[in-house]
Amino acid sequence: MTKDKFLRGAMILTLAGLMVKIIGSVNRILLSRLLGGEGIGLYQMAYPVYLLMLSVSSAGIPIAISIIVAEKVAKGDFASAGRVFRVSLGLMAATGLVFAAGLYCAAGWLVDSGLVRDPRAYYGLVALTPAVFFATILASFRGYFQGYQMMTPPAVSQILEQFVRVVTMVVLAYYLLPYGLEYAAAGAAFGAVPGSITGLIVLSFFYLKNKLRWQQEISRQITEEPESIRKIAKRLVLLALPVSCANIMVPVTSSIDMLLVPNRLVESGFSVEEATTLFGYLTGMGMPLVMMATIPTLSLTASLVPAVSEAFTLGDRNSIDQKTNMAMKLCCLLTFPAAAGMWALAQPISKLLYGTPLAGEAIRNLAPSICLLGIHQITTGMLQGMGQTIIPMWNMLLSALVKAAAVWYLTALPCNIVGAAWASNINFGLAAALNIFFLIRSGITFKVYALGKILLAAVLMAAVSILLYNYLIVYWGNTFATAVTIFAAGIVYLLTLIASGTIGRKELQKLPVIGSRFK
Repeated sequence: MTKDKFLRGAMILTLAGLMVKIIGSVNRILLSRLLGGEGIGLYQMAYPVYLLMLSVSSAGIPIAISIIVAEKVAKGDFASAGRVFRVSLGLMAATGLVFAAGLYCAAGWLVDSGLVRDPRAYYGLVALTPAVFFATILASFRGYFQGYQMMTPPAVSQILEQFVRVVTMVVLAYYLLPYGLEYAAAGAAFGAVPGSITGLIVLSFFYLKNKLRWQQEISRQITEEPESIRKIAKRLVLLALPVSCANIMVPVTSSIDMLLVPNRLVESGFSVEEATTLFGYLTGMGMPLVMMATIPTLSLTASLVPAVSEAFTLGDRNSIDQKTNMAMKLCCLLTFPAAAGMWALAQPISKLLYGTPLAGEAIRNLAPSICLLGIHQITTGMLQGMGQTIIPMWNMLLSALVKAAAVWYLTALPCNIVGAAWASNINFGLAAALNIFFLIRSGITFKVYALGKILLAAVLMAAVSILLYNYLIVYWGNTFATAVTIFAAGIVYLLTLIASGTIGRKELQKLPVIGSRFK
């Protein structure tokens, strides 16, 4: 049961991630109706700055804390695990205060310098200042629980944080709208403050609830000389800094598309309006589907890091191989069919979700990014679990540079938006391949034959999807034909996996909640 703890954690975080996305989608609809395009534009000028501040101040901290705490727990050194948390909490409180003050002081400069084009966005920037402080502290709590492989507290806090944030955003935007659009947008931005405070309260409750048990474990262990605060802080920074830099690469990579794709399309002969439309198909319709499909692998990664760290600390090579191969297999089981289905049904999905089949070409050619990004996420978690946090950062940097070159050369006739989509595939694929290279050098081996069978099952599923949809669309509308095809394709995929022996009773027994039914 312990050896598969990270599977339960992954499922918990996946469900939480999906609920957070659903709540966020409802919020986007309500806020768009309330504020309109102009109000949303003001909000979007402030919120990315807040996200950037968080990426710099705290993005790598949960992973760094989870790695070190998992190491201490694996050795039975619960006192040191608690000390790591207390040191990180103090460090993050100071860091959060500095960055919050920095955002407050920089808000006026960002507007005056023209980096934030609309002066009315100033109020949103100032409203987000307290959220930087509370969210940074929140990162310490989440990392601590993840180090213990307790994923329920972070999952519950994420859901309640998002719920409170959304309710506050809508309520404040509604009541402040009569005073001006800038105040309504600032009220919406301020929703991040009570949201982060709620998350902090929830995790504090779970911390106090488990504190007595942790103290009992500390009392039973042999007292050792504690590590110095300086040594703990130094290790936290050394582990967290590369992760934070890698997280900053995510918006940087996205900005490559924003800066290059529309310009290259215009240079290829498209009008500004046509280039903007194609860019919207790629980044506004195709990429969100990729991100949605990789929520489970992102959650699996968060659960995998402390699990691998624990095994790596104990020198349990067999456990490392078992966990990494199980994670890779699960990643492929989830992402291969998602990518194949998105490729096969790109136009029907585009018409169903966005009301137009014209985004189908961009969606179809972005489909490989689902499995490539999923593999990149999982392999990054493996490397981080072994304490090699700097390797994924350099791999992401190199792949981003290659992507920039690929966008430049491929986003031109005759490829246009298809070339831009494949630049993203190249980006994720190269980063994943480099991660795998370093994992193999570290002694990790992957069962390629089993992964190949999953790929064949996904290809067969895609072929059945195309044939079935083309048959059904003659007699039924797109919505019904697409829904039935997706359901039937899922059954074909599952039966193919069982028939090929890719999954059996042993794998089904490991599933959380329902696994006991297969014993």
